[in-house]
Amino acid sequence: MGADEAPKVPGPQPVTVAEHGAAHADAQAQAQAKSLPPGEPGKDYTPVVVPNGSTLPWKVVDGVKVFHLTAGPVQHEFAPGLVGTVWGYNGQSPGPMLELVDGDHIRVYVTNRLPEKTTVHWHGILLPNGQDGVSGLTQPGIPPGETVKYEFTVHQQGTFMYHPHFDEMTQMGMGMMGMIVIHPRNPKGPKVARDFSIMLTEWAIKAGTSRPDTNEMSEFNILTMNSKAFPGTAPLVVKTGERVRIRFGNLGAMDHHPVHLHGYQFRVVATDGGDVDPAGQQPETTVLVPVGSTRAIEFVADAPGDWAMHCHMTHHVMNQMGHGLPNMVGVDTGDLDEQMRKLLPDYMTMGPTGMGEMAEMGMKIPENSIAMVGADGPHGYIDMGGMFTVLKVRDGITSYEDPGWYAQPKGTEVVTASPEELKRDGIVIDPPPAVPANGTPSAPAATPGAAMPHEQHH
Repeated sequence: MGADEAPKVPGPQPVTVAEHGAAHADAQAQAQAKSLPPGEPGKDYTPVVVPNGSTLPWKVVDGVKVFHLTAGPVQHEFAPGLVGTVWGYNGQSPGPMLELVDGDHIRVYVTNRLPEKTTVHWHGILLPNGQDGVSGLTQPGIPPGETVKYEFTVHQQGTFMYHPHFDEMTQMGMGMMGMIVIHPRNPKGPKVARDFSIMLTEWAIKAGTSRPDTNEMSEFNILTMNSKAFPGTAPLVVKTGERVRIRFGNLGAMDHHPVHLHGYQFRVVATDGGDVDPAGQQPETTVLVPVGSTRAIEFVADAPGDWAMHCHMTHHVMNQMGHGLPNMVGVDTGDLDEQMRKLLPDYMTMGPTGMGEMAEMGMKIPENSIAMVGADGPHGYIDMGGMFTVLKVRDGITSYEDPGWYAQPKGTEVVTASPEELKRDGIVIDPPPAVPANGTPSAPAATPGAAMPHEQHH
């Protein structure tokens, strides 16, 4: 060895960029080869129910689950009276749910029937970079009329979503999104009998029109569960005693949604990042579903009844005609309505005493529009719209068809308080305050001897 030669040290030698890329591709190919036999419904998992929606059909070709998505225009009914000209997949929005099992090798063909390019991003799925669906970064956009193939093996479980990553503001604002459920190959824990999937999203559709305004950033007037606004939302029907899972996804443009379930406590068992360790779960009655996220809750349906489930943002349970109105609460309109009807026979000022009874009045609204709230219920008008549905829990049902309204057992109903009951419990009802001409009621005078909330009566 010459004095100017470096000694040769045995061991690994540096690799070139090309060699590194080849090794990475080989590792991906090996991961793909670790796919398992295609999971089967009823055998490997309990199929998920998609209220007002569907599951994407598939077939097996040489051990691969094969799907076909077609992106294109859709005529979609949000609720009776409102049909939107939207975009979606396979003739619906949201698109059909992809239901998989951990270890499935899948091949998804995507055909573009839109007037512009598109892609499909598999939101939350761990996969090779080239399958990630970001136009210009991981793939070219899919031109109109073309069909591309995505192919990968899923090695995780949980609730995920799919949507475009090309012109997202337009395409997602027009309704292009869908849910993905990956079941565990070997499930642990209590078996779930009823498993539901609900996509939360928001739309801006001006009254009397049909096409969403995808440039809107804040004033969304159609708030939906699986692209339906109440009374268009289908109920979730469950048999008493069954364990229930509800999966929520949120691909709305701007708003998070605190979803509240009446009558039950539940546990948040999973996020889009995976299962929540039981030690980290706690009883909840409301789950916050942030934009771009999924959440899954579980509970045992042990209380029969019709239980409301809705977003707790109050303006998210109002429909189209309840948005963009001036605040008229408490305003004394005098003979304004009478004078206005001389020019507009159907004129009526909206909201001087609140908005709760406006929808019941049968006001005329623009064609292809829906009233601000509600529908007829078993005890009058249900003063809710938008992101609102009903969990219907019943004893001994043999079908999951809508069982109709719940018949409350005698003695459990709300009733008008009788004078005898009020007297017995020391409840004093003050007369309503007089309302002066300016419309501002004066404060009621104190009633001598009236019971204070903390006083005890024997």
